[in-house]
Amino acid sequence: MAKTMKGPALFLAQFAGDAAPFNSLEAITKWAGGLGYKGVQIPTFVPSLFDLDKAAESDAYCDEVKGICADAGVEVTELSTHLQGQLVAAHPAYDIAFDGFAPASVHNNPKARQEWAVDQMVKAARASRRLGLTASVSFSGSLLFPYLYPWPQRPAGLIEEGFAELGRRWKPILDVYDENGVDVGYELHPGEDLFDGATFEMFLEQVDDHPRAQINYDPSHFLLQQLDYLQFIDFYHERICAFHVKDAEFNPDGRQGVYSGYQGWVNRAGRFRSLGDGQVDFSGIFSKLAQYDYDSWAVLEWECCLKSPEQGAAEGAPFIASHIIEVTGKAFDDFAGGSTDKAMIRKMLGL
Repeated sequence: MAKTMKGPALFLAQFAGDAAPFNSLEAITKWAGGLGYKGVQIPTFVPSLFDLDKAAESDAYCDEVKGICADAGVEVTELSTHLQGQLVAAHPAYDIAFDGFAPASVHNNPKARQEWAVDQMVKAARASRRLGLTASVSFSGSLLFPYLYPWPQRPAGLIEEGFAELGRRWKPILDVYDENGVDVGYELHPGEDLFDGATFEMFLEQVDDHPRAQINYDPSHFLLQQLDYLQFIDFYHERICAFHVKDAEFNPDGRQGVYSGYQGWVNRAGRFRSLGDGQVDFSGIFSKLAQYDYDSWAVLEWECCLKSPEQGAAEGAPFIASHIIEVTGKAFDDFAGGSTDKAMIRKMLGL
């Protein structure tokens, strides 16, 4: 049976704020529904929108969340734990910066911060189940990113031990997600140890090809790495459980390339853009995903160095809707077919 992608949907993280309509789940979902979105991806790290502790334990609260969304004409697509997933594994070089992702009670205490992050991930698995969801999206965290470029020369075994430790940390979490019937869609992203197909495969080896270790496909990060993001779908489509629709552009020149020279976003060779303003081949991507029966959500993640979030969100819903392919259940040349039987087939072969 032919499967069709769901959408458009909107990741709420970049829009949440102190001012209406972005300061409560009720208001922001009505705003999103009014723009034409049919789903919302909820960040579990924004207390004004979602109470993860309560959702992990209370069916009544989860029913309330679903009701608020339904009243706005949208449904929950996935829960996001990007910031908590980041803290499952954090290299000490980033301790000060990443403390901002966690409550003050665990600042300056990497061990307590990591334990908090694991607890958050477990709660998100339970909350997802109570919400009736089968997928979530997150980051893997990183122990190795300071050693991305092999200079100074990396000692033998450094990368292998880093991935082994990452696997040791994530395997018990993935088991909890399995118990709750929920996938973890890792967004393959610079700054994480899982940032491309090769690193994802290395991780899978360490978690015994865990069935819940999946991918949140975001082509913007692949374009900026100059990775073939269409062939990526050919390779890994069976592991893609979620889709961030995000645009980007890469404009190298005589001054900078992939690393973009420590420049601010506006002046980087690689920049994130609003949908349709960048270089990502979304027609190719939606076609590939349709070819492989992807039937989950297409979720706009807005990040643009030039355009306002309000304009990006308003333009994003019709952009996604126009790219979703209503997959056909018949072949275009069926009209020319006829009934056949084995005798006819053998006769056509001269047998």
